[in-house]
Amino acid sequence: MKVSVVVSRMLLAALATATVGIAVAQDPAPTPQPAPRPAAPAAAAPALSDDLPTPPPPTITGTAWVVMDYATGQILAGENEDQRVEPASITKVMTSYVIAAELAAGKIKPDDQVLMSENAWRKGGAGTDGSYSGFPVNQTAPLLDMEIGMVVQSGNDAAIALAEHVAGSEEAFAQLMNAYAARIGMKNSHFENATGLSGPEHYSTARDLAILGRAMVRDFPEEYAHNKIKEFTVGPITQHNRNRLLWRDDSVDGIKTGHHSGAGYCLMASALRGDQRLVSVVMGSTSEAQRATDSLALLNWGFRFFETHAVYDAGKAVATQKVWKGKTNEVQLGVAEPMLVSMPRGKYAQLKPSMDIPQTLEAPIEKGQAIGTVRVELDGKVIAERPLVALEAVEEAGFFKRLWHEFLMWWNA
Repeated sequence: MKVSVVVSRMLLAALATATVGIAVAQDPAPTPQPAPRPAAPAAAAPALSDDLPTPPPPTITGTAWVVMDYATGQILAGENEDQRVEPASITKVMTSYVIAAELAAGKIKPDDQVLMSENAWRKGGAGTDGSYSGFPVNQTAPLLDMEIGMVVQSGNDAAIALAEHVAGSEEAFAQLMNAYAARIGMKNSHFENATGLSGPEHYSTARDLAILGRAMVRDFPEEYAHNKIKEFTVGPITQHNRNRLLWRDDSVDGIKTGHHSGAGYCLMASALRGDQRLVSVVMGSTSEAQRATDSLALLNWGFRFFETHAVYDAGKAVATQKVWKGKTNEVQLGVAEPMLVSMPRGKYAQLKPSMDIPQTLEAPIEKGQAIGTVRVELDGKVIAERPLVALEAVEEAGFFKRLWHEFLMWWNA
């Protein structure tokens, strides 16, 4: 009799536990709430009214263009951004990226003596129609000087000499360029040379070039800083940086101009105002003045009408979810890196976050394991999406708890 009573009580307790477990398991995933909007700094532009549409971007003279938010990588506006274009001397930003990466890897050093070979001098020196740095033929110069000559003076000769020093030949260097381009997400680009001279398989897109500019700033800020140097002297020759925006706007600190008959006039620009950075790319413009005017107009438009916020901080719980067969019965989910979104000013309150989480989570779960997705929508469009990850590990429970949860899961199903 006593045994029967004890068993009955255990069954009642088990059923109660099962009911709770079932109810928890059937609860829909909670809707995450975006982080509270921080107070705007005193110098920030006033927010637009929520019911006021964002003005369109300025009219741009060119075959393709984009303006990108640096922090998020979001394209704020663009036209023909995925159309294949000739990158001209903007190619040298890719050359700089490879050199910076090889420096970081210890494969070359800033004080390496780089030879201005006869090949580099003949293809890109003063006797050609292109831009040149003026380093003497068959003489050496420190790699750092040669790199600055390429960046500031857009020296084709310096670009070829550096390519030969890093990879043995310009052709081999181009293979490195394509490998690094793929690594940073340039999906529609291919490079044949280090200079940007026209070639049948030498192409990029405005979007890819913006991705490159963003990567240069992010990955190699010291090398990127060379782009704001206004003039550089080699021997008796002093040349000025061709980026006119360095003189017109103090917030502009790069990046690179380009021009030849097939590409037109091109400019990749970047500016930092407060804690917001933008990258613009204008391809196929009609003149030096026009590419500068259009680039600055895009930057001004982006800074005036867009803002970037951290919706979720890294490592902070976005949601708590039920876990079966674990030593603990739930796990906190969040994002591994800050989730940033760029949006028109005044639209923060209209963000709509949502989550996709598997209906059933079973232990073991590793810390950092991807479990579902969190996304943010604005005006019916997804503007940001990130994996949800476990913020802590959940170890597998003992045999009896796993067996009991197996029964509950079967019952719930």
